[in-house]
Amino acid sequence: MRVLVVEDEELIAQAVATGLRRLAMAVDVALDGHEALARIDVNAYDVVVLDRDLPGVHGDDVCRAIVASDGDSRVLMLTASGGVLDRVTGLDLGADDYLVKPFAFAELSARVRALGRRARPAAPPVLERSGLRLDTSRHEVYREGRFVHLSRKEFGVLEELLRADGRPVSAEHLLEKVWDENIDPFTGVVRFTIKQLRRKLEDASLVETVTGVGYRVP
Repeated sequence: MRVLVVEDEELIAQAVATGLRRLAMAVDVALDGHEALARIDVNAYDVVVLDRDLPGVHGDDVCRAIVASDGDSRVLMLTASGGVLDRVTGLDLGADDYLVKPFAFAELSARVRALGRRARPAAPPVLERSGLRLDTSRHEVYREGRFVHLSRKEFGVLEELLRADGRPVSAEHLLEKVWDENIDPFTGVVRFTIKQLRRKLEDASLVETVTGVGYRVP
């Protein structure tokens, strides 16, 4: 899942980004409205965690721009203003969810996961295929009932493959959804991660290479 965190308080922004990355999400950070709009213009985000009171371009205007783009990004608006009118106004702008500061990270991450499932064709929180079971909320993977310890990137790649429900997934898609904008698009990191994933699953046939297309879980 690809997430953009827009928050002008850098310590909060980095703390949220770090927490979401530990849940195998690819996270970019913007510290003001102008930077947010520039990133949204370039990258396809599943979820935008958006502070409302931003310098440069107000969070309300960033939200309007996301809605007007007619893309699939879902907006979780963060604000210190928790009154009913504030929440109604935020939702009427097009935000999909609203969370008041201070917040518990566990709640924020749960809301991000829920919005992520709505950003693309609906997928259940537990994905199962070919004897594999991936629980997105518990961040756990099992093969034939046996727990498999995966790194964050391996987990993210497997989640994207299982979400595809047997369809091939390109390396470009995996880079976009599992790694952030700092990754070199010409790196062999996807191929290496697939190799490690196959090794940990103890069955290379569980992740097939589709020549010229990408990878899939049959």
